Amino acid sequence: MDPDESDRPYLRVAGAIRSRIVSGDLRPGERVPSTRQVVRDFGVAMATATRALAVLRDEGLVVTRPGSGTVVRSPEPPSRRSPRSRDRDLTTGRIVATGLAVADAEGLEAASMRRIAAELGVAPMSLYRYLAGREELEHLLVRAVFRAHPLPEPGPAGWRAKLELACRVQWRAYRRHPWLPELVSLTRPLLLPEAMSHTEWTLKALARLDLSPAERAREVIALASLVRGLAASATAETRAERETGQANDQWWVALDDEVRGLMASGHYPQLASVPERAVQDLDALLEHAMARHLDGLAAHLAGR
Repeated sequence: MDPDESDRPYLRVAGAIRSRIVSGDLRPGERVPSTRQVVRDFGVAMATATRALAVLRDEGLVVTRPGSGTVVRSPEPPSRRSPRSRDRDLTTGRIVATGLAVADAEGLEAASMRRIAAELGVAPMSLYRYLAGREELEHLLVRAVFRAHPLPEPGPAGWRAKLELACRVQWRAYRRHPWLPELVSLTRPLLLPEAMSHTEWTLKALARLDLSPAERAREVIALASLVRGLAASATAETRAERETGQANDQWWVALDDEVRGLMASGHYPQLASVPERAVQDLDALLEHAMARHLDGLAAHLAGR
């Protein structure tokens, strides 16, 4: 380290946490101090704390996991099998399962062919005996997710209960796999059997209503857009947390003085009355949006 850089606050903080990791005081899988703890314990600004944790992530000492915070990275276990035996055990299913695990933990961009090959202990070119390339891998990832989230036959009674179920099942898929909104397009949909089955099921739920074929199609697209739009917001938050090591509540803490100043100005009385939980609970927001949308559809049908 350059002597001039060693005096920088974020490097001093990173060095202190690094020493605890190296000494074994912080073990693999254990949470490292959060940005809020760093601010309190070291007397530094939130931006300094965020940068210090980013240094440790860049060094490969820690990793940020959604829902768990920033933890000490576990060492890669040594493989006892020869490359030839690993190649022999390789299957499309194992490749897809590994890709899912990497994408869920670190984002879709991390699930490269090279990274998956490294996780499986094989040469990257070995994967191309099973997959044509990245595009096919992404298609198989989407198929695997929708296969794991089927819609039941015949499903609940009534069109509204069916549409609610379809939305909630898709929402669970998005929440469990935050990268999924990146691969789901409503204008250029992937023609994959498992995803198409979801659309067919939802259209069937609307089949007996007094709607034209175009109206039914638009209804399905509108509901899917509602769910995907909220899921994309959750994905953006997951990515921001991973990149900064700063959870949403910590981000708001960093802006606390600025927010208080704006709300105390008197220019935004309606915003000032909004409870934080109302906009931060995405699950509740989905239920609210879905209920209001379906209320509108019910009123439209009753008017006919």
